[in-house]
Amino acid sequence: MAKNIVERKDCTEGAISCILEIEEESLQLLDIVKKTEDDLSAYYPKMLNNETSDAETLGKVDSLKRAANNIFKAWRQIYSAGDELNARRNDIKHQKKNRVLPIAPPSNAEIDLDESRAKHFFAKGLNIYKLLLICYMGSFAGVAVEILWCLITNGYIESRSGLVYGPFNLLYGVGAVLLTVCLYKFRNRGSWLSFLGGILVGSILEYVCSWGQEFVFGSRSWDYSDMPFNINGRICMLYSVFWGLLSVFWIKNLYPRIAKWILRIPNRIGKIITWLLTVFFIFNILMSGTAMFRWSQRIDGIAPSNAFWEFVDECFPNERMEKVYANMEFVEQQK
Repeated sequence: MAKNIVERKDCTEGAISCILEIEEESLQLLDIVKKTEDDLSAYYPKMLNNETSDAETLGKVDSLKRAANNIFKAWRQIYSAGDELNARRNDIKHQKKNRVLPIAPPSNAEIDLDESRAKHFFAKGLNIYKLLLICYMGSFAGVAVEILWCLITNGYIESRSGLVYGPFNLLYGVGAVLLTVCLYKFRNRGSWLSFLGGILVGSILEYVCSWGQEFVFGSRSWDYSDMPFNINGRICMLYSVFWGLLSVFWIKNLYPRIAKWILRIPNRIGKIITWLLTVFFIFNILMSGTAMFRWSQRIDGIAPSNAFWEFVDECFPNERMEKVYANMEFVEQQK
């Protein structure tokens, strides 16, 4: 039987090729597979001549299935290792190439190394402090991008906020957290994984938020019914692809920038800032939900039942709510 023979070369700079031990073992495995096929070819006539038992044949079948399962597991691990090695190489090369530019993002590999070396760092890895800060920054950044997009495409500035106080939209904040959590293990992998993962995560998030808003408040902030390949007007193919592209940009560009910025915050100050922002956002969410609930009641012609709801009507009249939620439409009005 002919052997798969390759010339071994050291993995040094300038080498034409590089043969790792695992590749040499894989070539031996191919030889073993060829030998197994030859053995089975000799086994088949014995089966026809009743020279084998059914238990023996089933034993071979089960062994081949277990071998195939083990090889498939090994293939997945080897492919992942190769994809990660190539992605880290590309990220590091891109970082070195653009190091002279202050706007160039660090690589995720650099962030991982810096976090492993940091002592008493309040937001290492994916702990609660980092995720909360990502949520708050994402809530602001998403609104800023939408306002800018509205200005470019429509020629005017219009509110894209989701909360009554400040330019914040938790859809983007929660989206940033979900993308970070779901794509974190792929941060040093090829961009295609982040793209596919982003399509899935973003579409699910958008659908759930749209359904939840309609179920609780009887309103919608977006409707893709006129877009091709939409599902109940809540999500569509075009914006799902946008979520995929945004995910690649997020995990490869924005996340390492934010993580590096967070690294510079002292532990004590970082924790204090995070909890103060958390208290503010909890208050903002409660007030926004209360104001929106009362707004939907006013749309239905329901008068305030006590002094508290009268106070809400004074603080958040229809005019103010229409400015904050410029694109909101109540489902009842469409019927």
